Amino acid sequence: MTDTFHSSTPIYSQLTERINKQILRGELKPGDKLPSVREMGLKVNVNPNTVQRTYRELEGMMIVESRRGQGTFVTENQSILQEMRERLKQEEISQFVASMHEMGYDNEEIETGLQSYLTKDKEDTE
Repeated sequence: MTDTFHSSTPIYSQLTERINKQILRGELKPGDKLPSVREMGLKVNVNPNTVQRTYRELEGMMIVESRRGQGTFVTENQSILQEMRERLKQEEISQFVASMHEMGYDNEEIETGLQSYLTKDKEDTE
């Protein structure tokens, strides 16, 4: 993880997003233990209170669970992880489409461009 943060979004939200993406990419697997609050704070160069808020946020989303005396662990509940995956996908698509609309593209142009890109990408990887 890099320790660069954008000033437009609270650090705990950015850290929450980073951890979610690590889970999606498989860098953090169900049942994996997260670093302690102190370790994570040192790792990403933020105040431990910010890390604690991040972990509370993730726990509220049921993405992680705290085990008294053991630490914080990624949930093993696959349905929760699948819901998170779908939610993040929809958020990314929504942002992409909104950005394209702001540039003046209509839905048909977006769809055609995306299909073309995916076809080219598929050919490039084969």
